[in-house]
Amino acid sequence: MAKFLRLDDVSDPACCTPLSGPTLSEDEASELAGVFKALSDPVRLRLLNMIASAEGGEACVCDLTVPFALTAPTISHHLKVLRQAGLIDGERRGTWVYYRAVPERLTRLSGLFALPAPATP
Repeated sequence: MAKFLRLDDVSDPACCTPLSGPTLSEDEASELAGVFKALSDPVRLRLLNMIASAEGGEACVCDLTVPFALTAPTISHHLKVLRQAGLIDGERRGTWVYYRAVPERLTRLSGLFALPAPATP
């Protein structure tokens, strides 16, 4: 028969290793949930990847529409969502907009799931 952990057992120090490291506040979790929602679409995920890995650190919108079987307005919508989530920034140069990833935001996301360094003997 399976044994289930009761909630009042969690406070027993002999039961579990206590959580360590920074935890998210409700506000941070809410904000980051919006970022992950923006990334939950495969097109937006691909767009962010293309922008972040572009030579010179930026990509012209004219180059971002080619790999997709989507209209330019649809690509613009996806870029707007990424921009509103703070993942990319853009700069108009003449007719075209050039996008670049926001490194601080990507670093923040990658740090959420970083495993602690193993203890050295």
